[in-house]
Amino acid sequence: MIQVSADCRDSLWEQAVVVLHRRHFQVARESKLEGVIETHYRGGSNMLEPWHHDSVGLENRLESTLQSIRRRVIVSMQSSSTGLMTVSVRVDKEIEDLPGLAANYEGGATFQESQPLNRDLDQVVGQSGPSRWLSIGRDPLLERELLRQIQSGR
Repeated sequence: MIQVSADCRDSLWEQAVVVLHRRHFQVARESKLEGVIETHYRGGSNMLEPWHHDSVGLENRLESTLQSIRRRVIVSMQSSSTGLMTVSVRVDKEIEDLPGLAANYEGGATFQESQPLNRDLDQVVGQSGPSRWLSIGRDPLLERELLRQIQSGR
C-alpha cells in the first residue's frame, strides 16, 4: 500500500491499467467511482513461458509448472480527507482441484476405466467433472512488483 497525492489520480489510474496489460491481465471491471480495477483470472506462467511475468520468482514459476495456478488482481484507489490517495494491490491466488481422475494419459484417453467391457470405441477425452478452484491466499511478491511499477510509472 502506498500513499500519493490525490492530484495524480487519473495518471495513476492509467498507469495501473498499462501495468496490468503489460503483465497480460485482462481488465474485467473498472470503476473510477468506486476506485477499483479488477481483472479476470489468468493462468500462472510456468518455466517454459519466460515472456509472461505473472509468476514472480523461481518458486512461484516452479509451482505454476507443476500445478495449475491462477491469479486475479484487484487495484484499489481510495481518497482521504487530507488530500492523499491510498493505492493498494491485492493478488488472489487459486489452485485447481480436480474432482476425479483426469484420464489424459495414452490408455485412459481412449477407454473409460469405470466400465468393464464396452464395445463403444468412441474416444473419452478430458476429465471426469468440472474443475474446482481453491483459494491458497495472496501472492505478496506479485503485489509488491505491481505496486512498484504503478508508482514508478514503468
